[in-house]
Amino acid sequence: MNKLIILFMVLGLIYGGVASTTPQERVSPEAIPDAVQGGTAMFNGDQPLNMQELGHRHVPIRQSQSPGMGFGDIPQEDQMIWQDYFQKRFPKVPKADFINGVYAIDPVSRANWEAIEEFPPYEMAVSNGEEMWNTPFANGKGYRDCFPDGPAVADKYPYWGRERGQVVTLPLAINECRAANGEGALKYKKGPIADILSYIQFMSRGQLTKIEIPADDPRALAAYEQGKHFYFARRGQLNFSCAHCHALNAGNLLRSELLSPALGHTTHFPIYRSKWGEMGTLHRRFFSCNKQVRAKPFKAQGEKYRNLEYFLTYMQNGLPLNGPGARK
Repeated sequence: MNKLIILFMVLGLIYGGVASTTPQERVSPEAIPDAVQGGTAMFNGDQPLNMQELGHRHVPIRQSQSPGMGFGDIPQEDQMIWQDYFQKRFPKVPKADFINGVYAIDPVSRANWEAIEEFPPYEMAVSNGEEMWNTPFANGKGYRDCFPDGPAVADKYPYWGRERGQVVTLPLAINECRAANGEGALKYKKGPIADILSYIQFMSRGQLTKIEIPADDPRALAAYEQGKHFYFARRGQLNFSCAHCHALNAGNLLRSELLSPALGHTTHFPIYRSKWGEMGTLHRRFFSCNKQVRAKPFKAQGEKYRNLEYFLTYMQNGLPLNGPGARK
């Protein structure tokens, strides 16, 4: 059986059949919780999947140190199935265009977005970030001393930090640079951290996503699996997972908003979001998504969100970076 169909069957089984396979259909946020409360939910909150509950699932789940929700035997297979799913769901969209989010699948909103990009709302953030990059710390050193290959270094993150045994993201590395030079930490969701990230991402545009999971360190695979589990785990009062909106319902309407496909999600952050009226980081978006499903958000740059970023960025391997971006 085609792996794409298997993946969709798996997702459909897990999500209780509440999502349509046809893009541009309207999804009722009120109806979904009712459906999953009717006994179709396979797991709740942050609990691991139960093998017995999966029943006739045809895709093997790897047993690991973390409670991962697998749909492939190895990360490379996950990535292949993931990218194939979205390319077949939206066959008219060139693969590289998925980096533009919902604007890759909606011609009307794309026209408005392209008009906005002529005078991008993130331009000031890029300018502020450039000034931060070029301004020495109090000790005379600067960001360039921490990132000698910079500022175009966004393609190197996140990565598995073997010595410390954790995922290292670019914002984490920026604050570690500051700490090493006697500077205070930046808050992780908005403000100056979004400025310096905007400049680095802008200078890194066109670089390809190329995340690696070291095969010789099982801790790296465990972090990836934990991130994958987070992405597919239902949570909050609405009992939603990330995949509810951005896999099964990508291209469908949630109230008046078209849901963006998950392929390409990490390539364009940080973003200026009209709803925020300012710049925000990827972890700010994770935080707000958790709140939207009435779940308790986790700490920005904490282990859970870093592992989620590790998994989600790995799924985008091969796509070019195009941050910073602008979204509704």
